[in-house]
Amino acid sequence: MESDPTPKYKRQLIGILSRLKKEKKIDDKQYKKLYPTADNVPRLYCTNKIHKEGNPVRPIVDYTGTIGYETSRELADILAPLVGNSVHHVKNSKQLAEDMASVFIEEDEIFNSHDVVSLFTNTPIDQTIGIIEDRLKQDTELKNRTNLDVTDIVELLKFILTTTYFLFRGDVYRQKFGAAMGSPVSPLTANLFMEWLEEKAIASAPLTCKPRLWKRYVDDVLEIINKDGVEDLTNHLNQIDPTKSIKFTYDQEEQGRIPFLDTLIVRKEDGSVKLLVYRKKSHTDQYLNFTSHHPLHQKLGVIRTLLDRKDKIVTEEKDREQEENKIKTALNNCGYPDWTIEKVKDQMEKKPTNKKPTKKHNNTDTPKKRNLAVIPYVQGLSERIQRIYKKYDITTAMKPHTTLRRLLVHPKDKREVVDTANCVYEIPCSGCKSTYIGETGRQFGIRLSEHKKDVDRACSRKYTRSERKVSESERNKSAVADHAARSNHLINWEESRVIDKEAVRIKRWIKESIWIRRRGMSNTMNRDEGTYNLSNLYNPLLQSDSRTGNTRSYSSRASSQL
Repeated sequence: MESDPTPKYKRQLIGILSRLKKEKKIDDKQYKKLYPTADNVPRLYCTNKIHKEGNPVRPIVDYTGTIGYETSRELADILAPLVGNSVHHVKNSKQLAEDMASVFIEEDEIFNSHDVVSLFTNTPIDQTIGIIEDRLKQDTELKNRTNLDVTDIVELLKFILTTTYFLFRGDVYRQKFGAAMGSPVSPLTANLFMEWLEEKAIASAPLTCKPRLWKRYVDDVLEIINKDGVEDLTNHLNQIDPTKSIKFTYDQEEQGRIPFLDTLIVRKEDGSVKLLVYRKKSHTDQYLNFTSHHPLHQKLGVIRTLLDRKDKIVTEEKDREQEENKIKTALNNCGYPDWTIEKVKDQMEKKPTNKKPTKKHNNTDTPKKRNLAVIPYVQGLSERIQRIYKKYDITTAMKPHTTLRRLLVHPKDKREVVDTANCVYEIPCSGCKSTYIGETGRQFGIRLSEHKKDVDRACSRKYTRSERKVSESERNKSAVADHAARSNHLINWEESRVIDKEAVRIKRWIKESIWIRRRGMSNTMNRDEGTYNLSNLYNPLLQSDSRTGNTRSYSSRASSQL
């Protein structure tokens, strides 16, 4: 594309949202949530499919912090109940194992799997929107989920799906066909299209190649079909989509075995079926190392996940024992002592298999709000904080701060500092030690340019003595402009920098207040301590943090990039 379409698309989306608010189909809270404040351009990055020959890449568009991200999430919530209502839908491996328990396969039949080539980017958008519109019109529960009409939902969906663009290696591209991997609503649109396609394909398949079993997880299909019907079925499937963009490839069972999801389906001599855990050739048995700086419950969670998969997927006791031995060997190699495995097994055995039905609240009852605190994990300290929070009925989630992924994996194009949105920033003064702390949901460069214009406007005006006395009692729009004009100081635009990042507005306000408190009001140009009223209880902690110099920034010399 010759230019960045973000401003144009932003105006279009704001226009739609403003109309919906005016028509009272969304309230003020929803409007503010969906309103596009950040101007981040979606970025394309790729991940390698190391399990496939030639190591092809999977293109993914990073939509977080972009103008349509929140709208895409809202649409995904609205459309979610429409997905998975087909008898052919597979929710997960556990459901597949339950469905396969009663399956028998005849001698003249085989297991076969079909896979759609690049489903997301080949999904025909216009046709899919029509399919979704029909499903929404038939949905009797839609009014319980949203005040939006079907036409409103379709309008927003069409906007999101037809304005896919991204930045890659400095150039902006527009996606002409299909849905982008990375947009929250894309998986649902692709799924709904596949439900339509499979229904039509199965109903119209010739008897010679009609599958007796059809189970689908997104773009992967498992079938039981006559041995001679695979080629005919593949040709039939490839003719269903009018745009001819959807193409299927297939794999047949080998030696009576076929992988599907993370299961290995094995046909037995009597025609019955058993399931094992499937591991790809690229699998290395490398799990979270026990010596890694993570809380113990997360390490025990690794064990629990592996044992739970063994119990829910593997169908025969002898195979379960072999799978458990594999798990123990792999975990021991990752540093897990035997007592951790036994501890988890004991917990799983004591856990009741049937959950008690939850009590229904009366209409007059207010459901109890869950208090959750997410804290960075520091061994020894975080556990103590967790125990204190527990006394006050606060659940604690611990998040590792520094990970190998964060240090080593950087597949996306690096944004220039001035392009950083959803941030807290600092503007220093050249004539004194004062700094200005601010926050913005827009790009830092745009906000910095606004400050510069305010300062230039305030400092370029010529005053008489009497006018200057009057001007000193007046407030400029910007506190930075006030400081520059009243102190006759130059602002150090070159050293302006981003000091923190936060996409959630209320959290960003809190971080702004924390940084102002760290600097101290006497050392800042700010007129107040920020939008959020931070309690004075935090003062000892923030003062201690300031004395140790524990600060960080993402840039310096920002204005040179403007």
